[in-house]
Amino acid sequence: MILIVISWIYILFTTINLGFLTDKIVKLKNQNFVITSILGLFSVTLLASIWAIFGRINIEFHIFLLLLNISISLRFKDQIITIYKLVLSQFKDFQIILKIVFIAITLLIIAQCSSIPFILDNESYYIQTIKWINEYGFIKGLANLHLFLGQTSGWHVTQSVFNFSFLYKNFNDLSGYCLLLGTFFSIQKLNDFYTTNNRNYLVVGLLPLFNIFLFQFISAPSPDVPVYIFSIILFFYFLENFKKPTPEVFYLIVILVLFLVYIKNTMLTFGIIPIILLTLHFKIFSKKLLIPILLTTLVISLFIIKNMIICGSPIFPSKSFNNLSMVYAIPDAIENFYYDSIKHYGYAVTAQQYNSMSSFHLFLKWLTLPKLHGLFNSLIIFLIILVPFFIYKFQNKKSLWILYIVMVLQLVLLFMTSPQYRFFMNFILFFSLFCFACLIQNKKIINSLLALSQVPVIIVLFISVNFNGFSNNTFMQKSSNFSISNIVFPHTNTKNNTNFITVKLGNLNYNSPINNDFFWGNGDGALPCVNKDQIEYFKKYFNTVPQMRTNDLKDGFYAKKLSGNE
Repeated sequence: MILIVISWIYILFTTINLGFLTDKIVKLKNQNFVITSILGLFSVTLLASIWAIFGRINIEFHIFLLLLNISISLRFKDQIITIYKLVLSQFKDFQIILKIVFIAITLLIIAQCSSIPFILDNESYYIQTIKWINEYGFIKGLANLHLFLGQTSGWHVTQSVFNFSFLYKNFNDLSGYCLLLGTFFSIQKLNDFYTTNNRNYLVVGLLPLFNIFLFQFISAPSPDVPVYIFSIILFFYFLENFKKPTPEVFYLIVILVLFLVYIKNTMLTFGIIPIILLTLHFKIFSKKLLIPILLTTLVISLFIIKNMIICGSPIFPSKSFNNLSMVYAIPDAIENFYYDSIKHYGYAVTAQQYNSMSSFHLFLKWLTLPKLHGLFNSLIIFLIILVPFFIYKFQNKKSLWILYIVMVLQLVLLFMTSPQYRFFMNFILFFSLFCFACLIQNKKIINSLLALSQVPVIIVLFISVNFNGFSNNTFMQKSSNFSISNIVFPHTNTKNNTNFITVKLGNLNYNSPINNDFFWGNGDGALPCVNKDQIEYFKKYFNTVPQMRTNDLKDGFYAKKLSGNE
């Protein structure tokens, strides 16, 4: 815990400095410390992405970042100190109960981040993705080694900066820092609601009610957490400024949307939000579009370049853009297999079942999935049906109807790709809180619920809980518990205590986990690391194996087509 706190102090210092500089360049006139830190995260992500094209995110990058930090601090010392004074002033303004809740949640977040990583994706590709960036930067054809590495997220680029791999190997908790930012923002807005009675403030202020869900993601660098937090903040600024948006707010909304898309490309539908604002207020923004255009061009360019290097095509996974692929691109048959597998996974059916079922029967299958999947899928449909009545009765505003339409479009997109509830959770969070805020505004009830909602978080964090009733996944049956041994040093980045063997395959020597039943699992093995079962599977069914492009790992991989006698 203590080491995480120290690392977060530096992350706060860095993101406030770079966020302040970004604010000054873009001229946002921002007065919120959380937004400043998010702007800093955005800036660090872009800088690190550019750097990773040419080299590793390691001590060299941190020297550059430190020099940049010092320069900004010296040049704008007084203005940056003012930001910290403002934070303290805002915290002092919190009502007593909200101060207690915020401090309690902060301690719980740090404890959770110090515990065993819970998310299964951490074992399949989070750890390895970040390790590759730390040691080599973006690697050509890396997805040929392990398909999941093609999903390298902008958030993993950010985590590769703030895991300080050259100093310590167990920092893996940037998502926890993000939740802490979201918690401060929500408590701040709830405190403001008690004086303004603005229902938008209440919706955002109720976010900690979902901590029992959010906490399961923060002991690993899950891109889902920043997507949820940034989405809620984006919705807030959109609702609050819909009728009279300033250029500064429009710039902020554009940055939040770009950051969300760079973190997770399934958030592409969010691009509708700034487009609608631009269309409705074109006279205001028409002469001030240079900054949004430049930022959009930069982010899209980095997104495409990242994918072209790692996957060999502009978008991964995709059945399109074959004509734009590089020589080391993933073979079409394998990429199509992966694309289809993701779609089938969302419905929990095989390829044969998917092809034989009608759209209606697929929908029924999706809706009646067991345990947590079925519960959230049912909640999605419930919200799609119920929310229009709440909007019409309680807040019949065009801005809310637009967000509702974006939600429907997001669901349609997911049905076409991979309808997993976690890709839709930001809308579940927001509109669930919206419905709740329409029904309850009593201060005592809200404060009581806010405090009581943290009790299950404490139970799950400190007592071993069996999740068999929520998930069929054998790898996610037990909760991630805090241990006294983690008061100073956080738990290792992996939940698996496995050994590795070195396997030689042509010109490639790779490390494979021993006795690992998780097909996609790598854990924290030394590079290059991939499960031997995967290699054998693609060799058997696709007649291809990964090979190094040269004798140097930094030159990447390609998929070698085997001849009949190999």
